[in-house]
Amino acid sequence: MKLVLDTKDLTDGFFEDTRLLGIQAPMKDYQFCWQLNQITGYDFRNNSELEIQLKKKNRHYFFAVYEFAEPATCLKHYLYNNQFDGEYLLPEFKHLYFLWLLKDDVVPDEKLQELIQSIRTVNGVQLVIELTNEKIKNKEHLVF
Repeated sequence: MKLVLDTKDLTDGFFEDTRLLGIQAPMKDYQFCWQLNQITGYDFRNNSELEIQLKKKNRHYFFAVYEFAEPATCLKHYLYNNQFDGEYLLPEFKHLYFLWLLKDDVVPDEKLQELIQSIRTVNGVQLVIELTNEKIKNKEHLVF
């Protein structure tokens, strides 16, 4: 008998009060974060404890997660690297290099649009789109 862990409730809980952006920007994660920090005034830092590890075809893949907590609010920003060594954290979005999760507080549409406009000013950014939960097939990969 094989027991299967039902992660649906856990995943649904994780994604409550979140917004997710997909970013196409062919550059290294640390370069992208540095530019974001310059433009937004944020302070994204790599959090190795949140790093996502996937095992596929007997190999381990490691996806860096950068974190920034907005002062005086509950809002946290997480920037995931969507690619590592030819594998993808979200294979349904192979064209996206980064995933930006806004979590733990309600983000109004106006604020999200301002953020999208800021990200678009980063040198090398080709696309910024909001990803809705229905479009994400492997969202459990984003849960840390």
